[in-house]
Amino acid sequence: MVNRSLSILYYNTTAMIKKYQSFFVIFLLIVLISESCVSRKKMTYLKHIDKSVDYTGEQTDLWMSVTPSAYKIMPYDNLYIRVVTPDPQWSAIFNADVGTAGITQESAVLSGYVVDVEGDIEIPYVGRVNVAGKTLSEIKTELDSIFKNYVTDAALTVRLVNNNISILGEVNAPGRYMLTKDRINIFEALSMAGDMSHYSNRQKVQLIRPTPYGPVIKEFSLADRSILASEYYYIMPNDIIYALPRQARPFQINSTVWTLFLTTVTSAMGVIAFFRTLNP
Repeated sequence: MVNRSLSILYYNTTAMIKKYQSFFVIFLLIVLISESCVSRKKMTYLKHIDKSVDYTGEQTDLWMSVTPSAYKIMPYDNLYIRVVTPDPQWSAIFNADVGTAGITQESAVLSGYVVDVEGDIEIPYVGRVNVAGKTLSEIKTELDSIFKNYVTDAALTVRLVNNNISILGEVNAPGRYMLTKDRINIFEALSMAGDMSHYSNRQKVQLIRPTPYGPVIKEFSLADRSILASEYYYIMPNDIIYALPRQARPFQINSTVWTLFLTTVTSAMGVIAFFRTLNP
């Protein structure tokens, strides 16, 4: 009786496997094709060449035409200003007390000067100073001249506290990142976010840049070498980079589904092999 039941189960299992064998094969083919067949053209940076420009192996005016401009302060920016003088009393007057732990990002935010809507900051004992539309270098030069009226031999440090960019969309590590140097290009910025993901559209990347007149949105292709000549090649503080996804995202299957599927198939094959030993 037991052998008969096992035989029936064996034949039913074998029949089911044969019935859905073609389905399993088609399913595996679809997965393999969708996961592996991604056009190299869509994944390559700086591949396209603008035919209107004569590209040679030598450096041309195109490569020399873009010079990264210095960031100009806008309302709601936060400036960190540090005044160091030979007399500690004067230094204490112009600087906020940050404790013994030193200057951190958090303390710089709390002790910074926020630019108001009129483009001014207010410094104790100095008054209002207009900084909007000026670079950090220009602000430092102006403050050096102002502080000479109060103390000699003063050394000033002027930095932008909100020196960050945001990277969103189809990148491997989206988030907000601090800029550690003045000059950074779009590719360096994307490398901070772990590069663009497998499903990103390298032909359509958007950059949102705040200006005194409102945000400006620029869309460009990272596969086109003309980006090297664009004013948006270099990233500015407070820029937002948005990596768009491809229109039809390929079929994606995660490792859990793969494991479950392969375990099921392996178990079925094991059952068939076992029953074959019982029914030689």
